[in-house]
Amino acid sequence: MGQSPSIAVVPSSSNRRQSNPTHHGSRSRTSTAAMLMPGGDADADLQGNHCFCPVGNADYISDLPDECLAYIFQSLGSGDRKRCSLVCSRWLHVEGQSRHRLSLKAESDLLPLIPSLFNRFDAVTKLALKCDRRSVSIGDEALVLISQRCRNLTRLKLRACRELTDAGMAAFAINCKGLKKLSCGSCTFGAKGMNTILDHCSSLEELSIKRLRGINDGSAAKPIGPGVAAPSLKTICLKELYNGQYFGPLITGSKNLRTLKLFRCSGDWDKLLVAIADRVTGLVEVHLERLQVSDVGLAALSNCSNLEILHLVKTPECTNAGLVSIADHCKLMRKLHIDGWKTNRIGDEGLIAIANRCPNLQELVLIGVNPTSLSLGLFAANCHNLERLALCGSETIGDAEISCIAAKCIALKKLCIKGCPVSDQGMEALAGGCPNLVKVKVKKCRGVTCEGADWLRASRESLAVNLDTGEIDHQDASASDGGAQDNGLEFPPVVSHISTVDIPSSSSGRPALFKGRLGLFAGRNFVACTFRRWSNNNSNLHSN
Repeated sequence: MGQSPSIAVVPSSSNRRQSNPTHHGSRSRTSTAAMLMPGGDADADLQGNHCFCPVGNADYISDLPDECLAYIFQSLGSGDRKRCSLVCSRWLHVEGQSRHRLSLKAESDLLPLIPSLFNRFDAVTKLALKCDRRSVSIGDEALVLISQRCRNLTRLKLRACRELTDAGMAAFAINCKGLKKLSCGSCTFGAKGMNTILDHCSSLEELSIKRLRGINDGSAAKPIGPGVAAPSLKTICLKELYNGQYFGPLITGSKNLRTLKLFRCSGDWDKLLVAIADRVTGLVEVHLERLQVSDVGLAALSNCSNLEILHLVKTPECTNAGLVSIADHCKLMRKLHIDGWKTNRIGDEGLIAIANRCPNLQELVLIGVNPTSLSLGLFAANCHNLERLALCGSETIGDAEISCIAAKCIALKKLCIKGCPVSDQGMEALAGGCPNLVKVKVKKCRGVTCEGADWLRASRESLAVNLDTGEIDHQDASASDGGAQDNGLEFPPVVSHISTVDIPSSSSGRPALFKGRLGLFAGRNFVACTFRRWSNNNSNLHSN
């Protein structure tokens, strides 16, 4: 809503200087810490309970109900909210009580500030606690104190809070039984702490676990779940776990689970997927990335007839046969993402099955897969709702295939081509085809020149053409660090009076070069970002 509300309620700097020449200077001297602490130096600088009167002697803002003032604050950005809280003690009070989301720098020195902090922000329901990997995080005492003051907490995000133990998580669970969403990354508590959460938080709907280091292998390791939270869980996301299969009882016990995301978790998952598909038949969305899973697992997932979204990213043991099983039983498929890792185990055979039996397909992403005009033509002929198509790192996608798409994909709105042997001739074909096309992105296709892209823009002025002629590099479809799972589980952007720091993707301090070579911690890639943006406009129409 911009900053127009702040202009309406906050006097101009000139009027403030005329009415109180010392206020501007005192505000600039106020420290952030003082601003946060009621009763601190900031309160001494506030100008009582009445607001400034920018027009004559009429004090319109003082007559404004607190609810209206809070609504205005909620339309402002973090910086404007901070400044508004310094206007007067009433604004400080209303701004604090109207803040429901808070992100804190969860270092050990936060402990003494917690009472004053949550006296002011006493309505927080969504809390993020993030610690830098080089710093000492808060411990159990701080978490327990927070839980005692935020008993209405519904969302909690923990990042690199390595000093938290099972005991601290247990106390938190007892105090915050209304928790609905929990996201943990690079923490060190173990199965006991996780089980306590599941045993007390009966309303838990979303659970995201990444690099939970306290779950040990061996005979002493305890399985996780199901607990009282199992019936309410709708989304489970596991990332980078050596022992992710310890969550098996939780997954199989979550009868109402709709979204399952497994990223880079070690072990053979076929057997567990068979058990999951037998007991959790309502799955709608499944992501499998860098996972040891084969056609056995895909055949099991095909029993989930309501499946609408499937991501297969770098699962080299999956072949055409597994994809045919999915096509035979999952006829409601809307989105299919496949990164074949150039293994050539998924091709026309599997894609033709999808094209023939999944008429509701709206989005298709193929990376390292080599489709031909045969399968592409069938998608165009049978999938009349296909609006988004991405073809990356495909050796068979040339001008002839682009011409096929242009001639037959009538409903297509957005097309992404990366690292394919396409030339300006393919761009010419797009000029006269795909009547509903609104956006084309071409990246690292050496045969496409700036002149060809310019000609396409000139031919279709309503078409947005994005061309990036870079050198071809390794195609990576990994989207877990910024993909759909983060959209689903991570908290929305949190505003706070305490500055936070970006948490590195890895807490182990391994060199970036090593991560790059493994390709395990890749950031957002071209296709993932493109389709997250493109699909946002349509997601509400197909919400589950």
